[in-house]
Amino acid sequence: MTCRVCHQPVNKVFSTLVLNKYDVGYYRCPNCELVQTEAPYWLDEAYKNSINNTDVGLVSRNIAIAKSAAPLLWALFDAKAQYLDYAGGYGMFTRLMRDIGFDFYTNDPYTPNLLAVGFDKVPARIELITVFECFEHLVNPLEESAKMLALSRNLLITTQPIPDPIPAPDKWWYYAQHHGQHVAFYTPRTMQFIAQQHGLHCTSFFYFHLMTEKPVNPFLVKFLLGAGRLGLYRLPKLLMNSRTMSDSQITDSHSV
Repeated sequence: MTCRVCHQPVNKVFSTLVLNKYDVGYYRCPNCELVQTEAPYWLDEAYKNSINNTDVGLVSRNIAIAKSAAPLLWALFDAKAQYLDYAGGYGMFTRLMRDIGFDFYTNDPYTPNLLAVGFDKVPARIELITVFECFEHLVNPLEESAKMLALSRNLLITTQPIPDPIPAPDKWWYYAQHHGQHVAFYTPRTMQFIAQQHGLHCTSFFYFHLMTEKPVNPFLVKFLLGAGRLGLYRLPKLLMNSRTMSDSQITDSHSV
């Protein structure tokens, strides 16, 4: 078996039950450090519900990520440009960012857009794409990231980095064997490798990974992401014009 990112030989690290019935092998690449499952033949069953019932952190996670992302986008990118939340689920992050003042859109072919109705188009020109809690679902990360980068050369990604040493199957919640949707796990080195393959720069900070066409100061990236959670998100919220009221007119035109 070879790595689905760098195509080098991989080493088996353990087997565990997925969906409580499939004995699945997990493999580590010594070159790019990706940890991947064997070819995921169980995905049709795993995605009977695109958002699994155990994702009880969906609301708090979106709020926390919006607080971190707002000052980063406001300070390092064009705050007046258009943005896309890739695989945006119910549209919650898009709604939060539009409430701050960013011109955000959501796109997810597998999940109904419930909270950002009317803002599910893909803009022709996108400043940056947010890709939250998605990369761990990708069977072929290099190919899928190429599709994203055809829309924008800047990505803000979240995915939990796999610890070193690799945890046993019962010692790390992010394997999520119970729902079977997580099939790839990354270290900062893996994300750096993916970025380099696309000719991009990459800065990782906890579970955030920023890939950009132009170099950015990594210390500033980390400061903005961290300080946003601590309250800096209030600055762009104060200086930008919220789209909440103006969006209500667009949303009303989509109601039945």
